[in-house]
Amino acid sequence: MNSLVSYFGCGNVYKHRKVIDFKVTKFKDLTEKVIPFFDKYQIIGVKAKDYKDFKKAIELIKNKVHLTSDGLEEIKKIKAGMNKGRKSSFSMNTH
Repeated sequence: MNSLVSYFGCGNVYKHRKVIDFKVTKFKDLTEKVIPFFDKYQIIGVKAKDYKDFKKAIELIKNKVHLTSDGLEEIKKIKAGMNKGRKSSFSMNTH
């Protein structure tokens, strides 16, 4: 994970028990370094949908949509649907 900090030239690594997080807090670093990297080297699998949503939220912020209550609500909805909040595209009946 520390090599990500070196590669991107931004961010920090945080360790919490068995979890290691790479966090980038500067908006410019996200838009100019991280997003172009993942656009070039695409994420595959279920995380690809989360990345697409993340990128959509970043675009809204970049366009200052988050400064309105409707825009902020739209970003909150995007966030709520990411990761564990994402509804599965299939359902399982256990009966």
